[in-house]
Amino acid sequence: MLSYWEQQSFLQYDHIVIGSGIVGLSTAIELKQKYPAQSVLVLERGLLPTGASTRNAGFATTGSLAEILDDLTHMRADEVQQLVALRKRGLGLLRHRLGDGVIGYAERGSYELLRADELDVLNRMDEVNELLKPVNGPGTFTLANDQVAASGFSNDYVGGMVQNHYEGELHTGKMMRVLVDLCIGKGIEIKTGCQVMHFNETNQDIQVYCNTSGQEELIGFKAARLFVCTNAFSKSLLPHLDLKPGRGQVLITHPIPGLKFKGIYHFDEGYFYFREIDGRVLFGGGRNLDFDGETTTEFGLSDRIQYELEEKLSKVILPGTPYRVDMRWSGIMAFGPTKQPLIQQLTERLAIGVRMGGMGVAIGSAVGMKLAEMAE
Repeated sequence: MLSYWEQQSFLQYDHIVIGSGIVGLSTAIELKQKYPAQSVLVLERGLLPTGASTRNAGFATTGSLAEILDDLTHMRADEVQQLVALRKRGLGLLRHRLGDGVIGYAERGSYELLRADELDVLNRMDEVNELLKPVNGPGTFTLANDQVAASGFSNDYVGGMVQNHYEGELHTGKMMRVLVDLCIGKGIEIKTGCQVMHFNETNQDIQVYCNTSGQEELIGFKAARLFVCTNAFSKSLLPHLDLKPGRGQVLITHPIPGLKFKGIYHFDEGYFYFREIDGRVLFGGGRNLDFDGETTTEFGLSDRIQYELEEKLSKVILPGTPYRVDMRWSGIMAFGPTKQPLIQQLTERLAIGVRMGGMGVAIGSAVGMKLAEMAE
């Protein structure tokens, strides 16, 4: 039971954002910058952001060659071009806002490993480069076969390698830490352990009801506008949304002396991805091995995918190199029929920024900007 004082001073805001991942925090920051005199509250159901923002691989990506060719089978060429432009704009905004140094950003480019039976994608590399020329300039993708041997990858698996010159890497933990600190410094309130159960829109406001530990009754916050930025978990609040969750499983090794490669890498149309960080190999993916099983909002690991990750780690990435796995975890992403995110004004007071398609790091800041513009 709340007191008079609590009801008077702690429950009313101008804007409420649900979700404290990169999209939610970016939205809150944009709102506070546009309306510095107005109050902004971020509600997070977990102690830490629960989803993918703190559980990804730290790839600042715009898409590999095979990924973009796959996108072209589901989307028009101009839509693919616009989506890559959104990713680039989002990364630029993130870097400008936080600074490369504090988030550990490095733009070394990325590499895609191709099997011998995948080399036909090279026949369309010039076509994709031309498509992305207005976004990146000339030569987004180039051949990098000469670097395969020096990287130590399996010659039996890798038939070719393509470099994307416009991708980078960052430290996910530092990025989210700095975003949180920036929110706090701007006077944005963040309440964790506050799971939103439902909301109700009226002519005067929108009421958001939360379940919090230690409280028998739901706590109701009020605001002029509500922004749902909970990605794969949004269907619990808005069941009609056209999205499906997708779990991404990740492992990281102990430091490996003399590791031969740096940077970030993709293969199998981006369904597998790995990188070097702190002398370790971070490796994740495999959702395509069991789409049905990985279409879930349950955090956890599957024996099948973890086995496959270790198989590819030992046979493709580190052939002949001993390693020990240090940690394993999973994150939850959201996908739709295409890679397009859902950025929509649903009612006068309600807007959503969800379905990041595994590209939240790249597009999250731009999505936040678009949502704040809807508040006008």
